[in-house]
Amino acid sequence: MDNPIIQLKNKISELTNTQRKVADYIIKNPVDVAFLTVDQLAGLVRTSTTTIMRLTFSLGYSGYTEFQKGLQEILRNRADPNTRLAANLRDTNRSDLWIRCAENHINNIQAAVDMVSAESLQKTLEMIVSANRIYCTGVRSGLPVAQCLTYGLNRLLGNCDLVHADHFEWTERVSSFNSSDLIIATSFPRYARKVFDFVKAARENNAQIISITDSYSSPLAKYSDVILPCNVSSVAFHNSITAPMFVADYIISAVAINYSEKTKHRLDKLDSILKESNYHLS
Repeated sequence: MDNPIIQLKNKISELTNTQRKVADYIIKNPVDVAFLTVDQLAGLVRTSTTTIMRLTFSLGYSGYTEFQKGLQEILRNRADPNTRLAANLRDTNRSDLWIRCAENHINNIQAAVDMVSAESLQKTLEMIVSANRIYCTGVRSGLPVAQCLTYGLNRLLGNCDLVHADHFEWTERVSSFNSSDLIIATSFPRYARKVFDFVKAARENNAQIISITDSYSSPLAKYSDVILPCNVSSVAFHNSITAPMFVADYIISAVAINYSEKTKHRLDKLDSILKESNYHLS
């Protein structure tokens, strides 16, 4: 389901005067409405619950409850950190925060499992092992995921670099990209412009693109060969990277296991070098 606020704004000209009054209140007070009952909202706007229900039906929702859940999800995932925190605080019992945090991580991982198709995963692996060079990029909450992928894939394949999109070294590299180069970009709301600019420029130079992002409507989607959507909602203000890290870990594991003939020799050689240099304590 699309963003409830955007839906209201797009449909507002088609609404009755009473429905428009409700829509205007929701657009101006999304955090409050996300946790108001339908009776409370009706009282504040001085209308009937029937009017509110008809409004949510017209947007494609089964009722006010489904509309409200969509509003809560948008606030948690896409708003600025202060708004997200305010929304979560309204719905959090601090005494069970430990359990709620664990449940949130589990739900995010399960959502990734449900959203990512087997075909997308297989295409991801094929693109990785056939690429000449791989560049993993991300900033802010996406950066740890890019770092994890870079470390793991470089150990396996030896052709992976980290590109910090907030820095400008990629502008010198991107002009020489071609179809044998692969970009794995990680970006979540609020999407970083520099990651988008890098992906766009890479695509214009025929590089292949895999995007680990929050949805198929992400700004990265239009330039991507493969999209791996991950829910990044948290119980506080931030993007939770548990699900994206799960995806990254899967990619590294799947490359190692499914292409062991290609990776085993390099892993053995690296391990030999580490032993010779007495790198580990034991």
